[in-house]
Amino acid sequence: MATQAKRGRVAGPVGGGHADPVAGFLSWCRSVGLELSAKVAVTRQGTVAGYGLVAQERVEPGELLLAVPRAALLSQRTCSIGGLLERERGALQSPSGWVPLLLALLHELQAPASRWSPYFALWPELGRLGHPMFWPAEERRRLLQGTGVPEAVDRDLASIRHEFSSIVLPFMEAHPDLFSPRVRSPELYHQLVALVMAYSFQEPLEEEEDEKEPNPPLMVPAADLLNHVANHNANLEYSPNCLRMVATQPIPKGHEIFNTYGQMANWQLIHMYGFVEPYPDNTDDTADIQMVTVREAALQGTKAEAERLLLYERWDYLCKLEMVGEEGAFVIGQEEVLTEEELTTTLKVLCMPAEEFREFKDQDGWGNDEKEEDSLTMRNIPKLKESWRQLLRDSVLLTLKTYATDLKAEQDLLSNKAGYAKLSWREQQALQVRYGQKMILHQLLELTG
Repeated sequence: MATQAKRGRVAGPVGGGHADPVAGFLSWCRSVGLELSAKVAVTRQGTVAGYGLVAQERVEPGELLLAVPRAALLSQRTCSIGGLLERERGALQSPSGWVPLLLALLHELQAPASRWSPYFALWPELGRLGHPMFWPAEERRRLLQGTGVPEAVDRDLASIRHEFSSIVLPFMEAHPDLFSPRVRSPELYHQLVALVMAYSFQEPLEEEEDEKEPNPPLMVPAADLLNHVANHNANLEYSPNCLRMVATQPIPKGHEIFNTYGQMANWQLIHMYGFVEPYPDNTDDTADIQMVTVREAALQGTKAEAERLLLYERWDYLCKLEMVGEEGAFVIGQEEVLTEEELTTTLKVLCMPAEEFREFKDQDGWGNDEKEEDSLTMRNIPKLKESWRQLLRDSVLLTLKTYATDLKAEQDLLSNKAGYAKLSWREQQALQVRYGQKMILHQLLELTG
């Protein structure tokens, strides 16, 4: 189970002062009814880095690893100012939906008698989180250019600044008895946003609740000790009374126990959690082709103004069908196109003869039979019409130009173990993100060649 895909943890209590943070945390677990299997241990020994959960003896699939009673969860409802947060719910609404939990954390962190203090003692050191949002902007752009991460971080930072200044700080200033001056800090808020991004859980809606707003995030002590790999060996289950972490694979003695955060590409892992899985371990890795890049590639093939105008008409129609957008991307996995319908429709509409497009537009699309015939999978990409393959190829070539380095440069770095070891941690992480994406894009080049 050795892997570099590990969120760094650093010793040092955030909200508690117990001489032995693990002993204090385990004592707290017993006091709140949080059950840990006798077969697992919270330890630094046998983990990739920092605290983790390690099997002390063999664990079989289906065995319970831990059970967290709902009363031990830290959320906007269970915190000591839950009543106030509920009454002020309307004023605390934001696009992220995280403000109430963040205010709960800000209050509990500085509350001397917070019931979660032993839990805070196992948190990472907030000043040393590895998310790219904490990297210098120049370094972030230089190392992650072309990956989509710098743009995602820029959006995050703008949202964080707006939330803090317009919602969070006014709320704390209106309740000075609940929030000491030391927690009214934009820097601390920024750090807690990253912590919630990486460590919180969001309970999925039931099938009959699909129309409801998503459940708010919550902190799940003990469960958040587990880290992510694509080939995970445990999974979190939700029940009315508790949250249960259950083994999904046999776990030999001495092996670390890993959860899954979902099907996450490396760019998503570094952006949201501050780590990546080294190539080729992340079987969920993807590469994006921006939708506007496909439009740009199609425009390259136009010669007359009438052709350009017709192409923009086709694009506007695709927008009307909600197949494309100025901010969207086609997502390509290692074995499949995750946005199959969107990419198939786009290639078809942009490549069909003008007369066929008029007919297509008049009929408002096509029937299921024809749609099925033209379905797009990685396996049948070489069988696509030549015009489709050419447009896809041109789009990949334009995408590859957005990176600052080419695939060979990345391969040379990865194959040189001594040179790779001299890279900084950030340089290594960024290299893994770039390389995984470029491998997928080059595979697509081969398939369209």
